Amino acid sequence: MRRREFISLLGGATALLPLGARAQKQERMRRIGVLIPTTTDDPQQRRRIAGLLQGLQQLGWMVGRDLLIEYRWSGSVPDDVRRSAAELVALSPDVIFASGNSTVAPLLQVTHTIPIVFVTVPDPVGAGFVDSLAQPGGNATGFILFEYSIGAKWLELLKQIAPGLARVAVVRDAAIAAGTGQFGAIQAAAPSLQLEVKPINLRDANEIERDITAFARSSNGGLILTASGFAVVHRDLIVKLAAHLKLPAIYYERYYVTAGGLMSYGPDLVDQFRRAASYVDRILKGEKPNDLPVQAPTKYELVVNLKAGKALGLTVPASFLATADEVVE
Repeated sequence: MRRREFISLLGGATALLPLGARAQKQERMRRIGVLIPTTTDDPQQRRRIAGLLQGLQQLGWMVGRDLLIEYRWSGSVPDDVRRSAAELVALSPDVIFASGNSTVAPLLQVTHTIPIVFVTVPDPVGAGFVDSLAQPGGNATGFILFEYSIGAKWLELLKQIAPGLARVAVVRDAAIAAGTGQFGAIQAAAPSLQLEVKPINLRDANEIERDITAFARSSNGGLILTASGFAVVHRDLIVKLAAHLKLPAIYYERYYVTAGGLMSYGPDLVDQFRRAASYVDRILKGEKPNDLPVQAPTKYELVVNLKAGKALGLTVPASFLATADEVVE
């Protein structure tokens, strides 16, 4: 049978199906939009997306059978993120999955009806994405990156691994609510640990290098990198600066440690992406985002890089290593 005749026959057979049966087949295929503010070659984001897909599969969804996923890897340039957000909304997906503040904001500018499930957002209330964590109130809900109180833990861990610390530079994005909130929590905890904290604003690479270098001219200094979009953009620069300037540093995510940083303490983001699949599933089954409270992480991990510690002249106590979830050697 010729290919054209086969296609015609297939089309005719479909047309002969009862209307209800055809509708059922169409309803089985659902569409998800996924907006990621990095490029496709980012290994960390690929690991996290794998967690999302694993979560969906565990809930009975299979890509290609009853699920179609439209990806947009927008990179970090704001205009590109906005364009990608508009493209996804134009496709009218059943739900959009978005990672980070930089993706959620442009999505909410172009749709108030398509459900959005977000992850790794530090302060969705402060950013105006939801009315409250318990009652989101709009078309977006999801999972916060962490609670600001984690800032006290960062200081405590930094003091434990480098007892001689007296000063800590807190690198943050002052233009977002999360930047102010994270610094406030760190600042409040500093007196009890007899530490002085100094904010360093994340802007462009030249300013970051200049300000961290100036801070490092005085002795007994350390560094905390707080979470933001700019922290991701300038992550390699900041890790290299901390190593070069001999600043013990703690980061909010394990990537920085595998890239050469000293240590990190923060949520398991692969686990968060996996958990977010449950909200995608519930929305696809008819629930509304404003009925799904924003959730906090349940799984945190401490990662320590022994090689980086040795380069800084630190002797990491065995008791400290015993509390680590992962040790990079």
